[in-house]
Amino acid sequence: MMDNFTPGPFAAELAAAGVPEDMHAWLGQYGVGALVVKMGIHFLELSPERTVATMPVEGNTQVAGILHGGAHVVLAETLGSFAAGMHAGPHRQAVGIEVGATHHRAIAAGTVTGTCMAIHLGRTLTTHEIVMTDEQGRRLSTARITNLIRDTAA
Repeated sequence: MMDNFTPGPFAAELAAAGVPEDMHAWLGQYGVGALVVKMGIHFLELSPERTVATMPVEGNTQVAGILHGGAHVVLAETLGSFAAGMHAGPHRQAVGIEVGATHHRAIAAGTVTGTCMAIHLGRTLTTHEIVMTDEQGRRLSTARITNLIRDTAA
């Protein structure tokens, strides 16, 4: 059983990913996920309405030396899923049912920032738009994710 005072097995992972301590009870038994760690995603803001994170280009490139299109989508889906999960609340979970992305500009070095904004926060569905930008604020890609919210098994 997890309480709000005992660190979970992923406390160090959550701290390294920028997850605020007040959210550790929620994610303490699960962490942020192996792919989030592998991609180097670091959270700056976390709420159902707005979630922001950064990701390095280095280590996430494709053969031509630019950020892999799939890396854009991983960042977008991570942000949208975390935001939807927070909206879902206790004893409910968000599961992605649709994600799409348009790539506007390539990037070969530096850091990408993803900003996720709620479009719809309903009882059973959420939709978020995620915009990825470079360090100069130029739009690199735009994604949209819809999550289904369902009750978890008791």
